[in-house]
Formats: sequence, C-alpha cells, structure tokens
Amino acid sequence: MEYSLAEAFDEASIPTLLMCLVQITGDESWLREPFLPKRDTNLFADESGGIAESAQQQIRDALVTVLGEISAGQREMPSPPNTELFTKMMSLCVAEEVEPEYAPMMMEAMGFIPRDVSWKKPLAVPHETLADFNVLIIGAGFSGICAAIKLDQLGIRWIMADTNAEIGGTWLVNDYPEAGVDTPNHFYSFTFAPNHRWPRYFSKRIDVLNYCKSVAEKFKVADRISLNTEVVSTTWDEASKTWKVVLRDRHGELRETRANVVISGVGQLNRPKKSFIKGLESFTGPCFHSAQWRHDVDLSGKRVAIIGTGASAMQILRTVASQASDVTIFQRSPQWVRPSNDYHRDVKPQTMWLFENVPFYFDWYRFGLFWRFGDGLLPTLRRDETWPHLQRSMNSRNDKHRVQLTEYLLAQLDGHADLVNKTLPDYPPYGKRILVDNDWYKSLKRENVELVASGVDHVEGNQIVALDGSSRQVDVIILATGFEAGKMLASVAVTGRNGITLRETWGDDNPRAYKGMTMPNFPNLFCLYGPNTNVAHGGSVIFQAECQMRYVTSCITQMIESQVSSVDVRPEVHDAYNKAVDDEHDQLVWSHPGMDSWYKNSQGRIFSPMPWRFVDYWAMTHDADLKDYVLTK
Repeated sequence: MEYSLAEAFDEASIPTLLMCLVQITGDESWLREPFLPKRDTNLFADESGGIAESAQQQIRDALVTVLGEISAGQREMPSPPNTELFTKMMSLCVAEEVEPEYAPMMMEAMGFIPRDVSWKKPLAVPHETLADFNVLIIGAGFSGICAAIKLDQLGIRWIMADTNAEIGGTWLVNDYPEAGVDTPNHFYSFTFAPNHRWPRYFSKRIDVLNYCKSVAEKFKVADRISLNTEVVSTTWDEASKTWKVVLRDRHGELRETRANVVISGVGQLNRPKKSFIKGLESFTGPCFHSAQWRHDVDLSGKRVAIIGTGASAMQILRTVASQASDVTIFQRSPQWVRPSNDYHRDVKPQTMWLFENVPFYFDWYRFGLFWRFGDGLLPTLRRDETWPHLQRSMNSRNDKHRVQLTEYLLAQLDGHADLVNKTLPDYPPYGKRILVDNDWYKSLKRENVELVASGVDHVEGNQIVALDGSSRQVDVIILATGFEAGKMLASVAVTGRNGITLRETWGDDNPRAYKGMTMPNFPNLFCLYGPNTNVAHGGSVIFQAECQMRYVTSCITQMIESQVSSVDVRPEVHDAYNKAVDDEHDQLVWSHPGMDSWYKNSQGRIFSPMPWRFVDYWAMTHDADLKDYVLTK
C-alpha cells in the first residue's frame, strides 16, 4: 500500500528527517535555528526533537519538494558528506557533541565507505591455496551466520556445525512466552542486511528468528550448515598446524575433520544455570528452566513459582500470571526497570514506508538508536569521584536516570507501599542488566501474584523454602535463573599447545581473551561474543559480531597472504589488554561495591561486559596487527 508523503511524515522522527534533508541537499542552512533538535535527557527520544511545530512543517515541506525532484529526475543523489559535515550532522541529530572519531565508523555502517576486509594482493592468492584452507564455525546463531557470510565474501571455505535441528542459536532455543529483544530491532540487525519491515520496535522471538534465517538464506549459507551435529572436541596438532576436530552426528556416530582456523560462535548465554538450588531433585512436579520451556505443561489453575527476576522473568510473568491460579516470585535483589513507549508498539506501515523510500532515513534513525542506547549512555555509568552520592548513583547524569526510573516505579506502584519497598533498588542504574517493562509492575499488583523479597534456600518435595525462612507450596517451578555465563565454550573439549585445555585455563568462571577473541596457547582459535564483549549498558551484540569478524578476517587474510600457518597471541599482549579491561571496569558501575550480578565471577572480576565505547572497540578490531602474535610459517 502506498502512502502520501504527508501521511508518512506525520509518523516520522523529525531529527531523522532533518538529517535526510541536509544529506540530500548539502544545504547547511538547515543546521541552524529554528531547526535544531533540543537536548533530550529522557531515556527514550522525543520524535519531535523539541523543534517548534512550524519549523517541523518547514522540514517536512522541504523534503517533500526534494523527493519530488529526485522522482522526476531533476535531482541526482549526492556523494557522501565529508567528514566535517558528517560529524556536525551527528552532533546536531542527537543534540550532543559527537567526536570526529565516530565519523568513519558510522560512515562504514551507512555504507558510504567499505566495511569489509579485502585481499591486498589478489593475484598473489592462488586458488589452490584457498582450496586447502578450511575454517570450522561452531554455532549457527547470529555470530556464526555473520562469520560464514564474511568468509564467503573472501572465498574462504568453511564448515559450520550446530547441535540444534535448525539455525538461530539462542533465538531458536529460548521459546518461552513473550521472549523478545530488549534492544530496539532496527539496531539489533546487521548493517549489511537491514530489515525495513520489523513488525514491532521490540520484536518477539519468532520475528528475530525469522530474520536470522532470512539472512542466512539471502546470503546462501543456510543449506551448507551441518545441523544436529555436535563439536565434541578440537585439538591443536603442532605438526600440521591445524585443529583436529571430532564431530558427532544425530545418530551418535563420530567423524574427524581438520580445520586451519576455528571460530566459536557459541556465545555466553547458552548453558542454563539451574544446579545450585539444594533439594531441587526432590520436587515431584514439573520443573524447567526458561530456556528449556515445557510447552506440554498446562499452567492453568496451578500454583507456579518463578525463581529469579531477570530478563526472562520480566518477559514471562505477564503470561504466567494470566494462566496460573497463584504465582510466587522469588527475588534475590530488585532490578531497575525502564519504561518504553515503543516496547509494546507495532511499527506502523507508514514508518516502514519511510525506511524503504526516503533516502538515508533508516540509516539516520539507526544512528539515533546507536547513540541513545550505546555510546551516548556509557559516560553516565562512570564514577565521578567528586559526586557526593556515590552509593546511589555514579554521577549527576546517572542520578537523573535514577530519578526518572524511580518516578516511573512510584507511579506504577502507587498505593502499594509494600511492593515499592521490595522493588526499589539501592544500587545505581545499570549496575545490573537494566530491564524493559513488560507490564512487570502491573503484573505484580495482581491478586494472584506474590513477590517474595528473598532468594531460595532449598526445596523440600513440593515446598520451596526461602532464605528468610518462609515457605510456599507450589505445583510448578520455573527457573528464571540465567546462564552459566562464565563457562564459555565449555560444551567443547578444546586442547591447545602442549596439551593445555581451555577449561583449565579459564576455570569455571574466569574467561579472558585478547580483545575478547584470542588466548595464548590456542593458535588460530577465535571467539565471537567472547569474554568482556557483552554489551551490558545497551547496544547490540550484532554490532560486536561484525566488529569481531572484521578482525578475524583481517587476521586470516594476512596469514594467507604472508604464508603464515598459525597465529598465537603473545602472553604479554593478552595480559596487558586484560589488565586494561580490569582497570577500566574499576571505574564503571558494574564494579560498584556491595552489588552482585552474573557479570562478576567468584573473585569479583567483571568477565562479561565490555568496558569500552563502541567506537573504541570498532577501532581496536578494525585491522589486526600480527605483531601481537607469535607467527609460525
């Protein structure tokens, strides 16, 4: 269905339209008053940009004229803006200063300059060299799909193995009720495969899974993946400078293959955490983890316990409370919950039309999300030693977030002082993964829902005993207890040089890697979404996957062109990088004293989140320096 520009523009983000107008015309007079967006400190953007209605209409009218000229062949599409103008546009778009260092990264993301690695010596890479070079990719989620696509572009052979019957990774497995993203969809997607037709701003699991599958099919990798195939072990063979890989198929039969390079795409959140509750085996009713949802269990009329109040609990409570007779939630500590006008909102067809038909609209809209949910947010999570209220917040801007989130909580729980006392955190916002409200507070107010402000001590038969000594009789237990995030790549027996195993190196919960990807004594092994690459303050792990594959392909192309058989990160380089990571985390909210989260290991080290700005990590991973590695010909 077609829409008039006037109808579509009524649904538009005005700052985004303004950037489109400037980029198409090159007319910088639009970058002055009265057209400038105003600073917006709210968690979610005002689509008017704070611009007066009369000025908004001038922007709409001018863009209608410009698009008409393009349609009539009276105006040609412009060349990309220069770095100076682009930087100015970024700053004015979000009404904050954006440093020039962001320009090349965002111009890559928008497709104005090349993003991918290419062969520097095309004629020096004989076909037979590539024919003898093989890469194993473990996991067919977003990271694995990204890896396959980027290797294909270079003509590098790969095999991909995944234990599941379909592709999709975490989005295939986590099929609990209302599973979905808590990062805006238009950012939670590949730059090289934009989706202009997300049905919702925060889409549910099936739409994300379908997007993952569609990308794999579009780039012709889907039918080359070995599904129902487990990677049992990978063992480094020093003589051949290859990984000996043992695979197990659906029938339990083993086969062996060789790979010059192994890329792990298994991520951090793939092993459900459920073994730590004493007496759980004595429970006689259905008991299952949210990531292993039992669709055969009818919750109607049942007394249901939800253990945990993290992201999955936030998403499932509304559905569970509407079905069960009674729901008891066991909460070790409260979570900060942010509102979003967009979380339950469908994307209107007019907005999809804008994404598809207005030049640069999708790109600039995505940039606004990147800034508000990523690097624009990170400074609010850094400790300001001069701030007098460090117990409650990290700095003045972080305190504004606290005030906004508290006001929202109080408004939602008005008249329920008992729930306010249970749900108001005493730690700074973003100290734990911040959650988007899926009618959480509304569900807590239901008569059939009880929030117990205590963790679980143990289970006795059909009785759950809390740490505060109270107990409840239940029929069903749902474990919303997260994942064994510290046990990365634990499903595969990885043995490197001199018989050193990855399990011994990392232990149960202390994974470390150079730039989150490589470890000493494990040559030619790269981890995607590895240690300290999680985006805890916002952003998109898909952005991380693209950065990491840029680095991995940079390493591989240099290896092949220089006839290097193996790259093994130098221990001193690895250790210095991880010290820098730890030092940076000491200044950030996740190290706030007196607060525990799954981001920390048993020694208190932050092993999961990335401490860097996205632009820092983009720069770190853009071009691999093989001087950081021990090279073997």
